Amino acid sequence: MDKKLLIAKPIASELERFTSYFRESIFCNNPRIQEIIDYIMKSDGKHIRPILLLLAAKACGEITETTYHSAVTVELLHTASLIHDDVVDESKMRRGRLSTNAIYDNKMAVLAGDYFLSTALIKSVLTGDMEIISAISGLGRSLAEGELNQLSLAKEIILDEAEYFEVIKKKTASLLSVCMKIGAQSVGASSENVDRFEKLGEYLGICFQLRDDIFDYFSNNVGKPTGNDIREGKVTLPLLYALKNTDSEESQAMMKIIEASEFSDQDVSTLISFAKENGGIEYAYDKIEIFRQKAIEIIDTLKEGEVKEALVNAVEYVVERVY
Repeated sequence: MDKKLLIAKPIASELERFTSYFRESIFCNNPRIQEIIDYIMKSDGKHIRPILLLLAAKACGEITETTYHSAVTVELLHTASLIHDDVVDESKMRRGRLSTNAIYDNKMAVLAGDYFLSTALIKSVLTGDMEIISAISGLGRSLAEGELNQLSLAKEIILDEAEYFEVIKKKTASLLSVCMKIGAQSVGASSENVDRFEKLGEYLGICFQLRDDIFDYFSNNVGKPTGNDIREGKVTLPLLYALKNTDSEESQAMMKIIEASEFSDQDVSTLISFAKENGGIEYAYDKIEIFRQKAIEIIDTLKEGEVKEALVNAVEYVVERVY
């Protein structure tokens, strides 16, 4: 069976209800705006974030209306961040389709992202829980901070592994972490369980981003060009490791390419080959395995059942996904 189906199996009916709520939440009577919304909603999103939120909730109790409102809110916020990211990154593709900004231009895309963001704020109030509203508000700031930090590191050419992990914790891990945290909170879980699922989400998020970074060094079947991060001046973990652990002369030659910031196809190809040939990909996979194991250790503390099995499958899906 498809791994995503295995992940969603314990919450199949709840996921259908979430999907209905999500589509209702973003409906607009203005046909011009609805046209853009419809295009965005046709994207092949896997709803992994609300799935994890619902699983965390079900692991701790019975799913409530607060759970659904929380799931809708984080998916709206996530969608808004993707739309804005494509504008910032000048990306023309998203999951194998033309991005919103490629179809409707940057101005329309930014405003569409703002529309999703504003709707997320409206829906967060429906949770009726100030702790959840606070967590979601903090998440929005973390996502922006992570993106700003990444752009600053690229501009200043700061190559530091600790800084890199700080960026992905803010930019990607914070989203999954908050999803699982508020999933537990939405059903009145103990502070111990809330903390447990918050940490599980963080480890999953780190694995997710590391896997995403590895994609940049291979074929473009993930809906973005190979070497896209490098073209944007982003030195992710495979290249970062190779630069720090290679003969200084070769490393210096690579640094000159990065500092020139021109990134022709030949430059990108050279940097990709350099990272691959000097252990960068293997190092990134080793890091994924470390955080995968941390995630499994947390799941092992949960009671046996379908939800526990689904969470194990979620970890394997994140680690093994091919796009």
